[in-house]
Amino acid sequence: MKKTALAAALLSLGLAAPASYAQTASDQSGTTPNSTLEPVIVTATRTAITENDALASVTVITREDIERLQPTSIADLLTGLPGVSIAQTGGIGAQTSLYLRGTNADHVLVMIDGVRIGSVSSGLAALEQIPVDAIDRIELVRGPRATLYGSDAIGGVIQIFLRHGQPNGGVSPSLSVTGGSHGYVKGQAGVSGGDSHLWYNASLGGEYTGGIPGCRMGAAELGVACFVDDPNNDAYRNWNGFANFGYRWDNGTELAFDWLRSKSDAEYAGSPYSGNDAIEEQYVYGARLSFSPLDLWKVTLSAGQSRDDDATYYQGTYYGEYYPRMPTGFFDSRRNQASWQNDITLATNQLLTVGVDYDQEHIYSDTGFEQTTRGDTGTFAQYQGTFGQNEIQLSARHDHNDQFGNHNTGAAAWGYHFDQGPVLSVSYGSAFHAPTFDDLYFPAFGGVPTSNPDLKPETSHSAEIGLTQQLSNWNWGVNAYQTRITDLIELNSLYIPMNIDSARIRGVEGQFGFTLDGWKAQTYLTWLQPKDDGGLYNGNILPRRAERTAREDVDRTFGKFNVGATFFASGKRYDDAANVYRLGGYATTDFRAGYTFAPGWQVEAKLANAFNHSYETAYYYNQLGRTWYLTLRYSPATIQ
Repeated sequence: MKKTALAAALLSLGLAAPASYAQTASDQSGTTPNSTLEPVIVTATRTAITENDALASVTVITREDIERLQPTSIADLLTGLPGVSIAQTGGIGAQTSLYLRGTNADHVLVMIDGVRIGSVSSGLAALEQIPVDAIDRIELVRGPRATLYGSDAIGGVIQIFLRHGQPNGGVSPSLSVTGGSHGYVKGQAGVSGGDSHLWYNASLGGEYTGGIPGCRMGAAELGVACFVDDPNNDAYRNWNGFANFGYRWDNGTELAFDWLRSKSDAEYAGSPYSGNDAIEEQYVYGARLSFSPLDLWKVTLSAGQSRDDDATYYQGTYYGEYYPRMPTGFFDSRRNQASWQNDITLATNQLLTVGVDYDQEHIYSDTGFEQTTRGDTGTFAQYQGTFGQNEIQLSARHDHNDQFGNHNTGAAAWGYHFDQGPVLSVSYGSAFHAPTFDDLYFPAFGGVPTSNPDLKPETSHSAEIGLTQQLSNWNWGVNAYQTRITDLIELNSLYIPMNIDSARIRGVEGQFGFTLDGWKAQTYLTWLQPKDDGGLYNGNILPRRAERTAREDVDRTFGKFNVGATFFASGKRYDDAANVYRLGGYATTDFRAGYTFAPGWQVEAKLANAFNHSYETAYYYNQLGRTWYLTLRYSPATIQ
């Protein structure tokens, strides 16, 4: 992915992190990065640092990348990145599960502008519901980050930053309209701007596709996947809006607000027993205040709420009314959050970060959960220091959970910056994941238990070594790691979740890219060994994780024209823990092109899965074949 320049990244941090858009990375972290302008990230340490100083495996997807790749979903952006496996139960709008570095789908913490998202019932973030037109950039940090964020960050953290106005940017309208295969239509319109103190952005959008049959025929006979044969296309509709604004006073104090709403109607192959239509709404609200009581002390106060409201219907009738004896109809999740973070410069090149996080989870449903609320208070501390060519990061956290009591995590990383630019890093970290409300309290179905209130949190220990280099025109890196997860939650033979398993995951990730004479190329490679280790299926591959993936992005500009292609290849995977249902390897190729025909105006075309390969990422669930998209876009950022 193309990395952000320092100035552009810092402009965005006023809405995303404690750092001011007017500060440099050395101002915020107390460390002095290389004198050249380097990409800046905030998710790896909760402070603004360069990628070379992160001592973690990181990928940044910028707005420029998004417009170049022409994705229809977040899955399009993330597929093939190092350590990423994605499983989808159908076409556009179908449930999307992301497995990072071989860990479970609920072992990845997902945030939008610092606010946790995801259902407290299932533990999964509805990535398929987040409109890509709302995204300014994505930071993907691989490896445990529990010492900074608490539960869930075993495999890593994905933070999504919404688009926003620029200081001194004036008033900038934007517009995009897309049409494509299967009756696909999408539109987005917005306005953004700012002056020397204020920035703002607001946008509305919608999306529709007639879809494809989500489940291929034969599932009913096999008793897998959707368990029914439904040849009808599964349509998908989405309506979304997002807004943010902020103000920065002359003394550096900043106040910012964010809001996102996405409402979707997703059809799926179903029956009276499972429904066939899901109405889902995602809400994210956030506010941040940052100020400096002293020159060497920066305080950030933040609060937010995320909601995931989901209701099931069958043939247009609410599920609870159509089949009232079933134990499910709607699930409304709430995550209330607050944080107090202090960044204290101890000395030149030394920064101490301490703070307190509070998270409250609540579920409201017509399903009779035994408990519906729980809270977690986490206190954390992190030290970052640079001594010549050596860099050290130490962090620790204590969490007190209403259900599980106390839990401690720790992490340590050391880096060495060679004279010619490469960085050698070695790190270790522990993490944990609290069982979901479904795992603990979902009521019995037909008198048969489906949950286990005695579950313990899953815990992990990870070690990693990496060698990377980020330069202005090229980058490369290789990382090797091992993660051991104990008390892994898995369904037993009666389909009851139990702490009966453990896993050992080993992997190697590589990437290489360059920009030269109008050419841009980026290669990603992953080798993964995610194995059950001592449980019911000792030695088996954990389900829905591809053991080998490769991705190549190639783009070329010719004045006002640009063309590109993405090649992705995946090795085999299994759909179940017993490794009975094998999903074969596959490869896809996407072609894209764009033409800027007037200042700010661009027409774009994309041919996805150009060779119409048939494949599955979840057993018996169809994926899109050859599809085309045509987009008309207006954005002042594209003015030549």
